[in-house]
Order: sequence, then C-alpha cells, then structure tokens
Amino acid sequence: MEKKKTNLLTRRDFLAMTGAVAGASLIDPLSGLQASNVKVNQKNSVKKKIALVGTGSRGTSMWGSSLVNDYSDYLEFVGLCDNNPGRLAAGKEIIGTSCPTYTDFDKMMIETKPDILIVTTVDNTHDQFVIRGMELGADIICEKPMATDEKKIQAIIDGEKRTGKNCRVTFNYRYSPHRAKMWELLQAGEIGELTSVDFHWYLDTSHGADYFRRWHRLVERSGSLWVHKASHHFDLLNWWIDSDPESVYALGDLDFYGKNGTFRAENCRNCPYTDKCNFYYDILKNQRYKQLYVDNEQYDGYLRDGCVFKNDINIFDKMAATIKYMNGVQVAYSLTTYSPYEGYRIAFNGTKGRMEAWIQESNPTSDVNYDEIVLFKNFGRREYIQVPFGTSGHGGGDALLKDQIFRPGTKDPFRQSAGVRDGSLACLVGIAARKSIASKERIMIKDLTSIVPKVKKE
Repeated sequence: MEKKKTNLLTRRDFLAMTGAVAGASLIDPLSGLQASNVKVNQKNSVKKKIALVGTGSRGTSMWGSSLVNDYSDYLEFVGLCDNNPGRLAAGKEIIGTSCPTYTDFDKMMIETKPDILIVTTVDNTHDQFVIRGMELGADIICEKPMATDEKKIQAIIDGEKRTGKNCRVTFNYRYSPHRAKMWELLQAGEIGELTSVDFHWYLDTSHGADYFRRWHRLVERSGSLWVHKASHHFDLLNWWIDSDPESVYALGDLDFYGKNGTFRAENCRNCPYTDKCNFYYDILKNQRYKQLYVDNEQYDGYLRDGCVFKNDINIFDKMAATIKYMNGVQVAYSLTTYSPYEGYRIAFNGTKGRMEAWIQESNPTSDVNYDEIVLFKNFGRREYIQVPFGTSGHGGGDALLKDQIFRPGTKDPFRQSAGVRDGSLACLVGIAARKSIASKERIMIKDLTSIVPKVKKE
C-alpha cells in the first residue's frame, strides 16, 4: 500500500500562524486580566507583576528561571513564597531574581500586590492559594491538577465567581504540535463523526517510579495519579472530543510498588539494599535536586528520594476506566506506571475512518525527529502525517503555552487556553474514577459539582 507522508507544524510555523511573533498590538492573552500596578518597558509593552508560591522543581524551572530568561520584557517577579525557608532561598538563586521572599503568603500578596499569582505548591493545597490569591486581587496561573477533590473544585468555582478574578490552568500537553495536529484533523472531520477513543498511557520504570518516591505517593496529597497525572490525559480527551464527560466507571490497584516490594527502606540514601535494587536512585548526582531538597530536609523532613516500596504508599499503580461523553463518544483509558518504555497509544474511531498514533518518548536508539499520525479512511488509502518534534519540554508544549500566556498579541486558533471549567472537568474524571473504584459503581459527573456537563464543550 502506498505510504503518503505529510510534514507539518514546526514550532516556528505554529508561532507564525498564530501571530505569536507579532509585535505591536497589546492583546492580553490572560483574558480579563487587569493591568494594575504595571510598568512599561522600552518596547512599550505592559510588564506584569508576578508572584510565585511553591519554589520546588516545577516552580523554579517552568515558572521560574524560564520566565526570567525568556519573558523579562513582559513580566517581573515581585515575590516568592514557600513554607520551607531553605528551599525558598535556593529557589530564589535558581530562578535568578532579586525580588523579596516570604514564608507568609498573605504578607507577600499584600506587600507586593501582584497582577498574577503562579501556584506550584503540593496539589492538595492548590485551592487554598488559588482562592486566597484571587481574594487578594490577583489573577491566577495554576499548575495542574487544579484541585484534588470535588469540594475544593467547587470552592474554586465559587471563588472565581465571587472575586471576579480569573484562574488559568496550565495544560501544556494541549500545546505540543503533535497533539494539536490531531485536534485539527478531528475538527476538520477527517474521520467523520467521532464515536470512540482508545487511549493507553505508559510510564516507564524511571519516570513512573519517581511518583512513588515523592509526596505524590499519598492520595491525600496528590489526589492519586488519577488526578495528578491523568488529569493531563483527561483534559486532552475533553479537548479532542469537544464534549464534556458524562460518567466514569473505573478499576485500579497497587500491584507493583509499595507493599509489593520484597525489601524496603525510608529512602535511597539510607538503604542497605542499594546493590540489589533496580530502583536505587542517587539524588546527590542531581545538583539542582540536592540544592532544593537534600540541603533543606532539616526544615520539613521531606525526602525527595523516598523508597518506592514504602508501606505508606496508597495510590494505584495500574488504572483503567470507561468514560462516556455527553455526545455519545465512549473512551477506553488505561495508565500503567511500570512499563519498559514511556509513551502512549491512541486511536480515534469515526464514521469515515480511524486516526491513530503510537508515541514512544525518550528513545535513545532512535534517529527519528518526528511523531507520526496514521490516518485511515474507510474504502481509501492510509496517510502518514509526520509532525516534527517540538523544541521545548512536554512535546514542545511548554514554550508554546508560555508564549500564549505572556507574549502580547498571541492568538488561540486551536482553543488551547484552559480556564476553571476545563481544569475542573479534567480533575473530575479522575475524582469520579476514585469514587467508582471505592463504590464499584458508575459515577455521574453532574453529581460532583455545580458544573452541568454539555454535549458541546464550552
């Protein structure tokens, strides 16, 4: 069979198409954001005053040093906050800012009066800082997941309505060129009316295991991987399918990590089994993690190199769900956390054909520099669409997301910007999955919060 190839959508092409490199117009990509307390730079652009709460790895990189290095024409840091004073000092150094630091969140907000608060704290505290930040006058950029249970989600919904401020949730997966191309093909009706989706995500024994070393291993802090990790995947599904989830039935278990190990310790540095454990992790080889975490354990006791077989691990390491959407689309989803490779397989089934992809990330033996989509047409030839790799993290999505948020004039042709409703529904699928496992019943999304699921995504 003839193999037709199409090369599409480099980051430069994407930016040119969306107008992200345009200069003069001052359209604020954070919809509704108020330009109070601003400075004007030499390019006549409005500088936003930024505060950050949570100076861990994500906060200091994606939302820290990256912003200082690449977006200083558009923003300035006015405050950093963390409850660990040692990590706060280390975070300030890593970010490369001279702004004041705080362990008292309210004091930071009152003294610095930021336009935007970036929330990168432990997941189960997101709602506290999102709501209080809005109450103290800031618009919010919140790392996913937006919140870990339905009560916290409802509180954020109510807080946004009460304060009139805006909360944006950073679903960077939407922005990778490969996933954006799939959205474009679905919107164009290339496989007809969408009827079902098969979506299976694989975390390898490096990345997957790392969730079980950290605070994420506790459901009370992360909401489980159903929420912390899979909210990324559920948001992609909501965006691709262009409808709201209606119901979830799920299964899950802890079959590999935690109690399943034959030996265990508190953390890798204090383990007598390092010579026989395939998961031994020498955190001291990572200078940044040493600076942020190891050097500051005295303040909060947090061990970044925890044992993946600790008995307190209470999240699932294998998960599967059947999700029904308001428009009738059915989804078969699974997540495995101990795979020999990292990546995912996805297939969209429609009335006129099928679209699928098998993505294996971080394959050091491959010289391929693109991701591939295979488009099958009923009674027709298949087409191989090759999308060049992005030039930033998360499949090229990180830089495109930040460009859209911070660079004036950036448009949103693929409807990638995500607000509180998007953030809520992505989390609610995972929350419903947890509830389904506990009750052994199908859970209706409409029963969880005031959000009324729609046939057509809002």
